Amino acid sequence: MVKLVNPLYYPLAILVGGLTLFVGVRLGNLSSLVMLPVATGVAVAGASFFKSREAEVLELDNPALEREILTVKSSALALANQSNTMRVEVQKLLTDTFHVELLTTVLISCDRAAELPTKLDKLGVSLHHTNSLLSIAALQQQLTEVKTKLPASSGVSQRHLNQLAESLKRNIQLAQEGEDSRLARVINIATLIQDFAGVLQKLQTRLRTSDLTDSEQINGLQLIADELNSLAENLDLVVRQ
Repeated sequence: MVKLVNPLYYPLAILVGGLTLFVGVRLGNLSSLVMLPVATGVAVAGASFFKSREAEVLELDNPALEREILTVKSSALALANQSNTMRVEVQKLLTDTFHVELLTTVLISCDRAAELPTKLDKLGVSLHHTNSLLSIAALQQQLTEVKTKLPASSGVSQRHLNQLAESLKRNIQLAQEGEDSRLARVINIATLIQDFAGVLQKLQTRLRTSDLTDSEQINGLQLIADELNSLAENLDLVVRQ
């Protein structure tokens, strides 16, 4: 049995019904007794249509996902600003020839961070048009890529890849249990952004307090920069559509 929808809850449906009555009676010269039930039927049909559209929106909408996307975008903008500040600072501090590797590593990571807000805008649009099944497939593809990189990695890079692999496995499991895998993906990005920001702050502090003529201290800074680069690569992997 079809459940009728009360058109009083949908003003636009009432308007359409009223216009139908007006056109039929005034312009069509039809009896109001004939047009009244027709206009009522149109209003009810319109209300049913708007109700069905409302149901579709609610079914596809995920308030938690929306909130998380906005939070992640805000974090990405803050990270981009922090990275741009860092870029200017390292170019002033690292001016000697034996600073080249360190400088290059930091600049590449900062460039990736600066591009993150734009990439997240594109990802947000993509997530709105992606169903849970496709999201699981994307997570599985990311996990495959991580596993492919692991044998050739070592040290900090290997540790971060292992952490990312475990996180992706958990997200896939949650998605298979009915959780929205899009939300799991965005939360994963949020975690990586926080980790990147933490390492970037650590590197910035060490740069300001280190003796940049001491090769041993430069090597220590390079290790932190390599960790930053590893996180930047992982972010790029997870954000990539």
